[in-house]
Amino acid sequence: MPDFSAILAASLWPICTFLAVIGCLYGVFAAFCAARLARDQRRFKATSAAPAAAWPAVSILKPLYGNEPGLLAHLGSFCTQDYLGQFEVVLGVQNPDDAAVAVVEELIRDHPQRAITLVTNPAVHGTNLKISNLINIHALARHDVIVLADSDMNVAPDYLVRVVAQLQQPGVGLVTCLYRGQPFAGFWSRLSAMAIDHHFLPSVLVGMRLGLARPCFGSTIALRADTLARIGGFAAFRDQLADDYAMGAAVRGLGLAVAVPPFVVAHATTEASLSELYAHELRWQRTIRLVDPAGFAGAVVTHPLPLALLAALAGVATRAHPGATMATSSIGLILAALACRLLVQIQVDRALGLVAHERFWRCALGPLRDLMSFAIYLASFLPGRLTWRGKSFNVHSDGTMAAPRRDKSDA
Repeated sequence: MPDFSAILAASLWPICTFLAVIGCLYGVFAAFCAARLARDQRRFKATSAAPAAAWPAVSILKPLYGNEPGLLAHLGSFCTQDYLGQFEVVLGVQNPDDAAVAVVEELIRDHPQRAITLVTNPAVHGTNLKISNLINIHALARHDVIVLADSDMNVAPDYLVRVVAQLQQPGVGLVTCLYRGQPFAGFWSRLSAMAIDHHFLPSVLVGMRLGLARPCFGSTIALRADTLARIGGFAAFRDQLADDYAMGAAVRGLGLAVAVPPFVVAHATTEASLSELYAHELRWQRTIRLVDPAGFAGAVVTHPLPLALLAALAGVATRAHPGATMATSSIGLILAALACRLLVQIQVDRALGLVAHERFWRCALGPLRDLMSFAIYLASFLPGRLTWRGKSFNVHSDGTMAAPRRDKSDA
């Protein structure tokens, strides 16, 4: 009788080997893109600012939900901008008992010179509660330029100057920002930050360099009020899962560009356990898969190390004599994958300006993080509802969310 396990292994070996080789080439190119980011950041910082008369008034919108770690510092970074024009900060919660309210009250005390407004409005406008909150906040925004950013973002004092300067470039309708991970809760949050820095960020850089990625991130969305009105306002995205991506697509649909300037803001990672990390990254991966299924499937090549390990296992499982040759060649591929992934990590960490000891422990944890990322990537293909802020949603093929239907027996 044929040995079906050996036949399966013999079939799996060339597939995994080919994908791992492509993944190694991807890693080399990703490292090049990260090095280019470091160079572009230096040039971008050296550019001169626009004249003071060109700075429009800005409304910074911040939807809030709960008192997450570091919230006061994150919000404070938006209040201490070295901006040459007028700006206000408008924050919003939907529940007056939200723990974020006390943080905002402290923020107002800490920055008495800044125009800070807290909006408390329970009105719900759709299934995406962040967009619902933004609709409520935007009603009190007074200025022509709108800048919104997730509550877990931390920015440098020149952030607003850089963003608005980009928005004033000809043909630009929206500005968004690259982001990196900033761990806040120990080991698991460090691993979460590494997923952003060493997997997500390089994939975006490669995609943009090749003209394959059309990003728009919740880290920053800056646009003019009239542009927002032309795409239907925030209400047009009230049921969208990937609201940031959808807003970018809508602005491009107007024939305007979405600019991604070469600087990076910080995104707080707060996962305190493996289960938190898994749930958050699984939702994230499923969101990307729903937004760009073809690109997400192709992202398998961004995992060369697990693919090389699978190729080696397949080689061992092939019991005929060629199996030894397969296994031996796969060992070389594993070493190549490790080297390529290490190169990516080193170049990214240099671009992010990390000190030597941070680079060391991140390199040491790199293989573990790669295996975890691959496992979550595979898990994202399994069926299941999406959970966000403790609530479950079904997601339709057009990216809109809906609450799951209740059976009569649940009534």
